[in-house]
Amino acid sequence: MAGPRVVIIGAGVVGAALADEISARGWTEVTVVDQGPLPATGGSSSHAPGLVFQTNSSKTMTELARYTVEKFCSLDVDGKPCFLQVGGLEVATTPERLAELHRRHGWITAWGVESCILTADECVEQHPLVNRDKVLGGLLVPTDGLAKAVLAVEAQIRRATGRGVRFLPRHEVLDVLKADGEVTGVLTDQGELPADIVVCCAGIWGPRIARMAGMNLPLTPLAHQLAWTGPVPALAGQTQEAVRPILRHQDADLYYRDRFDGIGIGYYGHRPMPISADDILSVDEAAQMPSVLKFTEEDFEPAWAETQSLLPATQEAKVEEGINGLFSFTTDNFPLLGESPDVKGFWVAEAVWVTHSAGVGRAMAEWLVDGHCSSFDLHECDVNRFEPHQLAPEYVLARDCQNFVEVYDILHPLQPSGDPRPIRTSPFHARQQEHGAFFLEANGWERPHWYEANAPLVEGRSIPTPNDWAAQFWSPIVGAEAQATRETVAMYDMTALKRLEVSGPAAAEFLERLCTGKVAKSVGSVTYTLLLDHDGGIRSDITVARLARDVFQVGANGNLDLDWFTRHLPADGTVQVRDITPGTCCVGLWGPLARKVLQPLTDEDFSNEGLKYFRAKRAYVGSVPVTAMRLSYVGELGWELYTTADQGQKLWDTLWQAARPLGGVVAGRGAFNSLRLEKGYRSFGTDMTYEHDPYEAGVGFAVKLDKGDFIGKAALERRKSAVRRRLTCLTVDDPHSVVLGKEPVYDGDRAVGYVTSAAYGYTIGKGIAYAWLPTELTAPGTTVHIGYFDRRIEAVVAEEPLFDPTMSRLRG
Repeated sequence: MAGPRVVIIGAGVVGAALADEISARGWTEVTVVDQGPLPATGGSSSHAPGLVFQTNSSKTMTELARYTVEKFCSLDVDGKPCFLQVGGLEVATTPERLAELHRRHGWITAWGVESCILTADECVEQHPLVNRDKVLGGLLVPTDGLAKAVLAVEAQIRRATGRGVRFLPRHEVLDVLKADGEVTGVLTDQGELPADIVVCCAGIWGPRIARMAGMNLPLTPLAHQLAWTGPVPALAGQTQEAVRPILRHQDADLYYRDRFDGIGIGYYGHRPMPISADDILSVDEAAQMPSVLKFTEEDFEPAWAETQSLLPATQEAKVEEGINGLFSFTTDNFPLLGESPDVKGFWVAEAVWVTHSAGVGRAMAEWLVDGHCSSFDLHECDVNRFEPHQLAPEYVLARDCQNFVEVYDILHPLQPSGDPRPIRTSPFHARQQEHGAFFLEANGWERPHWYEANAPLVEGRSIPTPNDWAAQFWSPIVGAEAQATRETVAMYDMTALKRLEVSGPAAAEFLERLCTGKVAKSVGSVTYTLLLDHDGGIRSDITVARLARDVFQVGANGNLDLDWFTRHLPADGTVQVRDITPGTCCVGLWGPLARKVLQPLTDEDFSNEGLKYFRAKRAYVGSVPVTAMRLSYVGELGWELYTTADQGQKLWDTLWQAARPLGGVVAGRGAFNSLRLEKGYRSFGTDMTYEHDPYEAGVGFAVKLDKGDFIGKAALERRKSAVRRRLTCLTVDDPHSVVLGKEPVYDGDRAVGYVTSAAYGYTIGKGIAYAWLPTELTAPGTTVHIGYFDRRIEAVVAEEPLFDPTMSRLRG
């Protein structure tokens, strides 16, 4: 089959990879256009230094890089290899960095890539130019190496051309043509190209091209310094381009690579140098190439001094050439992949470096041809993941520049984001400040992690202090708030969770088609259910409350849920979906005394009979109208109480006035996370993602195969009997060995899985870690070990839930 007419804008390393991958899947009616010559088009691919380090805290990013390595190793151009697999070495010059390398070793091990920690002597054996007195150790990944980006572009162009793909160099794109909300083609300076699908792979020009399709692309091109030395005497006679591992000295924001008898030096330690995509010169205007700016020697001076310290042999050499090369940065360091929410058929594959390029090419080809990506979990990369404020130019520029500065920093998983902040505050924010809230950011919302006002609660309690790493952005108050929730009652700010309203005469039918559970039940019903992709992978877990015959409120996980609903709306207008989060707020009132707080404040019956578990109703709490849902993600009696933003502070004050005399507390996200893990509740995006199905993830109870058809049902029927891994509850006896997530899990010396969520269970008195493990290791009582920095922590598979397995507390 020839497939639809596809135009790919950009013939760099991403566009060439996509053309190769999509034509290999049978779509050959493909045209690739680029304003520059082939194969060196003048974009970032043309000057990229080519270092491919696969280690990443994201499993997806590592897998995209691993595929890129594997593919590039198989490519050549007339016998010239497209990848030099010399290995990758990261060195530590401080104890903190050495500890970080152990953590990075844990990631790469968890994601299934070979690596090892080296001593200082072993680092020098791998890279003899390194100053033995300066390094403390290193991380070696043998399969890392140097991508020959321009050769890889040429190799993939040849393969795609052999299948019938057209490549048109020297074609500048002037517009993306549209009609009735769909793309119809691309206008170039040499004519019009009709298209059913347009994919923007324009790299640093991406924001400009996307704007032609009415799309705001949150990407900033930033200049990054790359210099080349002249001959280094110690390397005299080296006839191979590269023989030593690519090298990273992250303590000084530096990386290095061989180039025969010279060395390439990359530097991130200088000031951010952003540039607008509109200000990048054209191919004909640029002196060298559009993505290369003039080298600013003064910015490079610290890099050269540090290089001569780490690699003393360079003291006998000089920096002979340098560039400020443009690369794409995003607000969360992930690529921008997917289809425009507004123009059908306009897709982007942007902010992709050489490291991940072939993987992204494959992912996009699968997504386009099959309707979903089966090889990679792309939820972190979907371009539609952003909240509206995250597309604001001021926000994008600030966060992209911050990410440039922090590119090699040691960042804690809870590291607070920088400016601009605060951006979104709930109606409770002033009251939370009065309680001394320690805020972290969630989807732009300021969300309390704990409250300093609760410090007196710590006295007399047994709250162990975790290790130094886990103790960052932690307080013993977290434990006190968790225990107090189980003892009395606590108020939690749940405003940051996404809320959608689905309405219209066909709303019930629409939701039944998308959800795995039966949601078209009686008014007042609340259903925990899943959204699946066509391959049966979990796209989200949500709650659906039927508030009226044609009105449903959905508790969602983020903007991707809104995007998924919007893409599936019927064309006849019988269903509407809107995001009601900004105009509403929510208090979680939970704990054994929750009913004693709430019932005196309302004329409605909040007894077990008056509002059963997983039911909802509208009521007044004092003078505040609320929607009350009998749900609890901390495993205690209570309700989620929703109201409009203008009355949120009044709701908070009303509840607090009633809770305080009963010993009630305000509590933060730290306590919430501990309590939800004690109860075994999953978190989408952390515990389960697109790559997992409900039966593996332990949420098969949310699937009703006996209902009508729903997206993913046919795939689930095939997958149900083929479960080979499970999300498994582990407990750790050592109270100081609290892990944080993404650590490898070992069976003996064999890495068999990885941790997703973890916390200390202040009710059960044990550490808790959920982990993906092979089914043969998931029997309760099985002992495994978690790799934590340079340690192995014993953990035991436990029955779940760890707390209140009979559900008596929730249903009380």
